[in-house]
Amino acid sequence: MIIAVDGPLASGKGTIARALAAHFDLPYLDTGSLYRATGVAVLDAGIDPTDEAACARAARTLDLTGIDETRIRTAEAGAMASRVAALPAVRKALYELQRDFATQPGGAILDGRDIGTVICPDADVKLYITAATETRARRRWSELAARGETITFEDMLAQTRERDLRDAERADAPMRPAEDATLLDTSSLSIDAAVTDAVAIVEKRQKT
Repeated sequence: MIIAVDGPLASGKGTIARALAAHFDLPYLDTGSLYRATGVAVLDAGIDPTDEAACARAARTLDLTGIDETRIRTAEAGAMASRVAALPAVRKALYELQRDFATQPGGAILDGRDIGTVICPDADVKLYITAATETRARRRWSELAARGETITFEDMLAQTRERDLRDAERADAPMRPAEDATLLDTSSLSIDAAVTDAVAIVEKRQKT
């Protein structure tokens, strides 16, 4: 069983995908971490983020065992991830890794922004997790504040809107729900309620 979980920043897709992986005992890949790690590599190497070839080389040479989870979760890493993810050559460099992960014998769960539309268009279950822009910005702002990062809510809201626009309007694999995806709006849901709803959606799909 392959489950594709897509959605914008701070919609809850990562938390839901991890919970589904635990519930159904499936391997899980946060594909966004690959783009964040590429973004950090670009920053560390001083690469011009408009230099598509250089950014693609950074993606191809990622050391997946050495990804610093704390570093890639910063606002700076997230902003750069969105920029490099808009480059077709970077996306192509990371596609093979994601598709290989999805072909494991027992299945897998992947979350991102183009899993159901590009990476796993034949996934058994497709979820698109969303929430109001202000809600998502506040979630991300609270998360960063808890880590000691200084950013105003207004700046976080502006960054969220900017990233949504860039992700949705990029020429290659724009962020959008797959035609056969089930939408789950988490704006007014607790994480427990959102996970319960997601599990129910998957189980219903399994029976059809």
